[in-house]
Amino acid sequence: MTPPAGTVWDLAVIGGGSAGIIAAKTAVQLGASVVLIESHRTGGDCLWTGCVPSKALLASAAAAADARNAARLGIRVTGISIDFSTVMDHARRSITRIEPMDSIQALTAEGISVITGQARFLAPGTLDVDGQLVQYRQALLATGATPTLPPIPGIEAFPALTSDSLWDLDELPSRLAILGVGSIGCELGQAFARLGSQVTIIEASTRILPREDPSAAEAVQHSLDRDGVRVLTGRTASRILGNANGSGSLTLAPDGGHPQEVNFDRLLVAVGRTPNTADLGLEAVGVDRDERGYVFVNAALRTTNSRIWAAGDLTGHPQFTHTAGVHGSLAASNAVLGVRRKADVRAIPRVTFTDPEVAAVGTATWGHEAGSGVRLYSRHHELVDRAVTHDDTNGFASLAVNHKGRILGATIVGPRAGESLGEITLAVRKGLRARDIAGTMHPYPTYADGPWNAAIEAAKAQLERPLPRRTLAAMLRLRRARLR
Repeated sequence: MTPPAGTVWDLAVIGGGSAGIIAAKTAVQLGASVVLIESHRTGGDCLWTGCVPSKALLASAAAAADARNAARLGIRVTGISIDFSTVMDHARRSITRIEPMDSIQALTAEGISVITGQARFLAPGTLDVDGQLVQYRQALLATGATPTLPPIPGIEAFPALTSDSLWDLDELPSRLAILGVGSIGCELGQAFARLGSQVTIIEASTRILPREDPSAAEAVQHSLDRDGVRVLTGRTASRILGNANGSGSLTLAPDGGHPQEVNFDRLLVAVGRTPNTADLGLEAVGVDRDERGYVFVNAALRTTNSRIWAAGDLTGHPQFTHTAGVHGSLAASNAVLGVRRKADVRAIPRVTFTDPEVAAVGTATWGHEAGSGVRLYSRHHELVDRAVTHDDTNGFASLAVNHKGRILGATIVGPRAGESLGEITLAVRKGLRARDIAGTMHPYPTYADGPWNAAIEAAKAQLERPLPRRTLAAMLRLRRARLR
């Protein structure tokens, strides 16, 4: 669209992913005039290449695994076959069903003006969008990030897959090699193994999911082993030899012996993401970036230019859709209203959607990472009745609680762990005590019994402290005296 000549927008949002869309919606709801500029397609990585298609793929893979493992529950399924093209069609249909909510038409209906094109700052208050000048009072950067390709000799001329290009596959790779064993590597590695690929994951660190509780990583490793995934930790790729069709081999640096070769039909790279902050003309408006390209923001999400804000993956904050959305809304309200609300970076939940899921928030729940004065309370799924009824006890819940009984963090491992994390995230954000969770009635039997019973254990421990014990003893003596 072409806005009326001389229009000066209250807020110009650059980027139409989760952060940009929610920022634009927030600003319009506050009464601001808003233009959203997107170079490709609205909806962002989450819709097109991230959350939506990957979770659809995981659903198909889980169905296959459930069928294979149903015998333990007395159900025998024979003749399982997988139609990979239909699996991918399911992922694409999921995108198609959700896409209208993020479309240009939907945004326009909410009062947001949308321009398709590449934005570049010319001077304070002025953007160039493919030759069209856009004037603004405030601007918000929400251009996201793209998958990083590591500096491995041979990779630059090789058609490696990333989380962006994976969804163009029509045939299941017989042998899939994956570089990186964070959330994306583990999720997709397990999914493709369950769908029938021979999967090898290579990781430079010494264990999978290096940012998570080691016990959580161990539970996921056990499940990957069961699904036939080969995980090579502590190894780095030194060379790639490949063909135009995507097949080839990885040479792994020696690990106390000879170099190891990993042959593959396709290679998936999942080693991180790089912010999309080049070619925006940020230097022209004094927006500073770090050496990796992330935009500097303060606690209110304002950049080094007082009229330009940023939210989402380009800020260096945890790269999750929910973080981008919440921070986009906060940055937009700060920009158009002049308030200075701070972004909460303590209580950002994260979920790895493997089987079992790993969900965590706040203070780490292991060893020295938990900090002094912090106690850990755990409940293994062998003691969670819902898990026992499913004959799948590969999980646990662990809470980090300080000396005042306040919940500082949690790790939950098991089916739908992300759904159990919501109330714990609220507890961390609001400074609630374990007794607040323990005293709240929970439905039985559910997987939420894990964190609930961990909170009950923490609350019991608080009662063992000297002052509560003396208080309880005095109350009991008084009660006995009255009942004589």
